[in-house]
This record gives sequence, C-alpha cells and structure tokens, in this order.
Amino acid sequence: MANPEAEAPAARTLLLEMQGISKRFGAVQALTEVRFDVSSSEVVALVGDNGAGKSTLIKVISGIYRPDGGTVRWQGREVSVGSPNDAAALGIATVYQDLALCDNLDVVANLFLGHELATPGGPLALMDEVTMERRAVEVLRRLSVKIPSVRIPIASLSGGQRQSVAVARSVLGDNKVVLLDEPTAALGVAQTHEVLELIKRLRGQGLGVVLISHNLADVFEVADRITVLRLGRWVGTYDARTTSHEQLVGFMTGAVPGTGEAAAAAPPRVAASPEAKPEAKPEATP
Repeated sequence: MANPEAEAPAARTLLLEMQGISKRFGAVQALTEVRFDVSSSEVVALVGDNGAGKSTLIKVISGIYRPDGGTVRWQGREVSVGSPNDAAALGIATVYQDLALCDNLDVVANLFLGHELATPGGPLALMDEVTMERRAVEVLRRLSVKIPSVRIPIASLSGGQRQSVAVARSVLGDNKVVLLDEPTAALGVAQTHEVLELIKRLRGQGLGVVLISHNLADVFEVADRITVLRLGRWVGTYDARTTSHEQLVGFMTGAVPGTGEAAAAAPPRVAASPEAKPEAKPEATP
C-alpha cells in the first residue's frame, strides 16, 4: 500500500512574483503589463508562439534586460534585478538553449567554470581539484545524473547528458529558481525523457523551475501551471491538470480568449450610489 504522506505534495512558498512588467525596444513594445510568478516545489511552463515575449521575459528575470515598468518581488520583498549578478545573488539561475559548456573541458571544470575553488595560500593558491571533484560527484548523484566519469570531456557526452550537466551547474550553489530555455530541443526520445525526469527531481528537491518550451507534450508531462503569452501580453496562467491541449493551443493562437483578455474586455462595473433615488415621473396633465 502506498504511503499517503510520501505522496503528499511539498508545501509551496512564493519565490518570484512579477506584476505589470513592460519592456520596449525603440518602436517595438516587447512586453506589456505581463504577470508571472513561481513558487518552490513547482514547475511553471512559459509558452507562446514565436514573438510572444517569452525570451524577453526570461531575460528580464535573469537580469539581462531591465524592465521599463512593473514590480519584481523576491520572497515577498520588492527587488531590482539590474544585472545577471543581481539575479544570481537572489538565487536565480538560467540554463540557455546553447548550454554555454566548453567541449574541451571535463565535467568538473564546466561545473565550476568561473567559480573555481582554491586551496589556502593567497596569491599562490592552486585550484582545489579534490574538493571540486567531490562536490561535482555529490551534486550529480543528488540529481541522479548518470555519466561515465566527472573527468570525461563534455564533447564525449550525449545531448541529454550535456543538458544534465548544465542543469547541475545551475543548482551547484544556493539557487532557488532555475530557468530552463528549451531544454529538450534537438534531443531524441530517450534523452528527452532523461531531461524531463531531471526536471521532476528539481521540483522534488524544493526548487522552482521555469520551463520555456514549444513542445506541449513535454509541458503537460512536467508542468504544474502554464503561463501563456501572446504578442507580449499575459493571456493567463492555468492549472496543467485541468487544461486540455486544445484549450492551450486556443489560448496561444487567440482562438480562445484568455483570463487576462476577458478581464480587460469586461466593462467596468459602476456601483449605484446609496443616496441615489429613482427619478420622479412627471404627473399626467388632466
């Protein structure tokens, strides 16, 4: 018999909340009043057609672009994310589609690239290869990533293994939110399954995962909620368990009005004044 406590979902805490995010590039309005949020222990998919504003929003979250308007809150407090360093300091990591891995370096060197550990010794210190290798093995084991050796060059790994190494690098520090940009693009069936299982393990370990993908089958397999953008506007955020594939396509294409569009189209409600009295009818003239 299954243990009901083991199946209970982990308690979620709101990590990142964005309201009214707008971004313009010259004459092009890339984002207009966009809403987005992600909590711990959940996967939020960000979907939309080409030109919907997904990449721009991700670059706003990761600090590459500074928004022209709107507010960003991290764990309940308002923050300003003006650079990738600001995002990293908060605990936001981004894995881009190109992975940014060095093929000629081994797994350990790629995991600690730019953040190498050093032995004591001041200016004459050497890289602490032993500690870096130990920590590399620990993080890969924690994520159940299977590779032949942490000393194998990245060029010798499969596409799924390379993606797993890039994700492992994003959680090596004390990150709480991981942004994954098309992590299954150009992967085979087995490698795609490997990456999707990795995403589920990230959620199980309490991280908030933002998945950008055009593959709706992958989205429905791992996402808890789905946020839809179209033409730089927020269409709505939907529960993946109660939203069908056809509904999601309708939201993305505009065939079905989304939550945000329905609210914008609704006429304003004017409350009647309690002091208002019905207009007196003129008396009939005999």
